[in-house]
Amino acid sequence: MATQDTPKQNVGDGYPLPISYEKIAQVYAKKGGNLSATATALNIARKTLYNWRKNHPELDELLKDVDEAMLDFSESKLMEAIQEGNLTAIIFHLKTKGKSRGYIEGQEITATVHSAKPMTQQEAKDFIHGLENEY
Repeated sequence: MATQDTPKQNVGDGYPLPISYEKIAQVYAKKGGNLSATATALNIARKTLYNWRKNHPELDELLKDVDEAMLDFSESKLMEAIQEGNLTAIIFHLKTKGKSRGYIEGQEITATVHSAKPMTQQEAKDFIHGLENEY
């Protein structure tokens, strides 16, 4: 019978991990999604944790789920701040989600360039500078 710290099927690319996926995900969540802090708490090298994540798709999915949950939490807190009238939160939301309505800082230039020959770095800089001056 597996305990909380004993891996069940933590095989990934063929080698079992000494720590269960669930335990790693639990520590990762507690450390705010910080891989270095998670590795330190688990008493393993950061590179080891990166390799485990890369070579164990099930572990990677669990950690992605933690990341998504933290993002959901942050978005809900942002919406709470907006509903309370927090001007900074409102401006941030408009700058990130309201771009299609003109809430942008600075200019965004999208250009398609058709050229008979490749441009040098200087020619590209001059071309962009010309666009910036024109628009």
